[in-house]
Amino acid sequence: MKSIQIDSEGYFKFGDTRVVDNLIANEVFKSLHQGETGEYLARVQGEDYLVEAFDEPLVAKQVYKNNNNKWEILMPYDFQEEFSAEKLTVDDWDRFHGVTNKGIPFVFSREAQAEFFRLVDELHDESVTIDGKEIPVPYYYQPNPTVNKSDFWTNIYKTEEPGWDMKGPTPVLINILPKIKLTKQRVIVLGCGEGHDAAHFAQQGHIVTAVDFSEEAISRAKKKYGYLPNLKFFCGDVFRLPENWFQEFDIVFEHTCFCAVNPQRRNELVKIWKNLLAPGGHLLGIFFAINKIQGPPFGGSEYEMFHRLKKTFRFLVWERSKDSHPRRLGRELLVYAEKLD
Repeated sequence: MKSIQIDSEGYFKFGDTRVVDNLIANEVFKSLHQGETGEYLARVQGEDYLVEAFDEPLVAKQVYKNNNNKWEILMPYDFQEEFSAEKLTVDDWDRFHGVTNKGIPFVFSREAQAEFFRLVDELHDESVTIDGKEIPVPYYYQPNPTVNKSDFWTNIYKTEEPGWDMKGPTPVLINILPKIKLTKQRVIVLGCGEGHDAAHFAQQGHIVTAVDFSEEAISRAKKKYGYLPNLKFFCGDVFRLPENWFQEFDIVFEHTCFCAVNPQRRNELVKIWKNLLAPGGHLLGIFFAINKIQGPPFGGSEYEMFHRLKKTFRFLVWERSKDSHPRRLGRELLVYAEKLD
């Protein structure tokens, strides 16, 4: 499927070319809808496109109340949509997000948010007052405390087919390793599941440590790949790893662990990646770039990943993978980054 990119300001791009035609852009906006697995799709001139947004699918340039006293946002290309202030949320960077009345997520630009603050009666830490009514503005993601317990994950393995299991290494990993041409590396795979990705690293000659929270996952991984002498498995919490592992690895590989932890702990996880890596080490990550506020898996955006990682890593590869499994195509962000001193 062809793709359309939406940049950080909410403008469309086909490849490297920004769309300037309002008619085409409005056709995209009007047909924009969410697919079954969190991706966004649009239909343009009779063709279906996968929409790859850097941030939310819509970026509000202006916000105001229209003649019907309804809240409305103005996007690039003069496209307008109404929204309810009661569905606003706030992210880790104090940016307000919302959903249009047609169900498409948006984020306020800095200018739009400043204007919104001027229009409301009062602004509080976790709410706004509009027309005398206090409206809560909750955190963007909806936490799920059950993911903090190993039994939650083990129960999934025992009672259903885990949705994250690819029955083999992810195609993204298979295709990127020859391109980055790694020498023999010490690799740690957090949230390894049944060990497919970890085993692929080991089969390429790397020394691999694979970690998972679930005893059932580790048991299955050992049965499948325990014969590999350069692959060791460890059952434990990624937030409580042995301190003697710090600075002992050349590569931290991330694939479906970041999306499984509660989003409030994501900065903590990034710190763990940094601690595990030796000087000059690298993060190799495959992240879900989808709009999904409940989890697991929790979604994320390129904006979020950029701002969580930029102080810790120097980006070498940053791209939407074209090698993904068909059910994940256009929804996986590939990041290869070097740890900063």
